[in-house]
Amino acid sequence: MALNTTAAAMVAAARAKITEIPAAEAVALHGDPAVQFVDLRDPRERERTGVIPGAFSCPRGMLEFWVDPDSPYFKPVFGEEKRFIFHCASGWRSALAVALLQDMGFPAAHVTEGFTGWVAAGGPVEQLGGDARG
Repeated sequence: MALNTTAAAMVAAARAKITEIPAAEAVALHGDPAVQFVDLRDPRERERTGVIPGAFSCPRGMLEFWVDPDSPYFKPVFGEEKRFIFHCASGWRSALAVALLQDMGFPAAHVTEGFTGWVAAGGPVEQLGGDARG
């Protein structure tokens, strides 16, 4: 089957229109009460590699519903007056997610290199469930 586009092309198009924050810059923003990090990774990824302390976990599949105040699934965290910075593992899913949020009118940015870049930049990591692998 031939596709009309590729995942890589979709990510490139998203990155051309969204706000990207390099991992080192994102690490410097950690702890700012006006910033909310949002983790789009699935629970297995979070358990395996850890999380950014204080990040809100939002599975990618629920994002549109959780940010929409008219949705029965709305999460109040997304109604707060904060700067929202999303991340996934490598920045692909979060780029697509932030492009979609931008289309919805929800202001957001993402960590360019994802959680992998966060770790490489020396960002703090909290382990879940006692699993110390990283």
